[in-house]
Amino acid sequence: MSSGSPHYKSKTLATWIALVGGSLGLHRFYLHGFRDVWGWLCPWPTLLGLYGVERMRQLGQDDPMSWVLIPLLGAMLAAAMLSAIVYGLTPDDKWHARFNPQGPAPRSGWATIIGVVLALLVGAGVLMATIAFSSQRYFEYQDQANSSRPNQ
Repeated sequence: MSSGSPHYKSKTLATWIALVGGSLGLHRFYLHGFRDVWGWLCPWPTLLGLYGVERMRQLGQDDPMSWVLIPLLGAMLAAAMLSAIVYGLTPDDKWHARFNPQGPAPRSGWATIIGVVLALLVGAGVLMATIAFSSQRYFEYQDQANSSRPNQ
């Protein structure tokens, strides 16, 4: 039994699925089918991160649990954007050799490049925001711990 599906796998469509729904693993299901273990592992950290965002909206920025959960969402979004970039920048011949070995090898166009550019913009922004949020919370926690200690 071959590892590839007999259906045509579009590089452009895979790039856009990773861009739009990659944090939920939709791009993995498109390329590898519903038996893909990695695809099923993607939604859980994403949903936990969304729960962290909701906790912060309800309980405020001082909720320590949201400090842990929100970066999970950022990491999953950044990983999805990285997947979109890798898919979009994979050479057409290499893509078709892996996913469409029997079919024709059409060339990807501007839609793929636009998807890569958007993934780069979103991914860089999400990654910077996640690092900034995590760092801010960490240093605020350290400052609070230091200010509660008695002076020696």
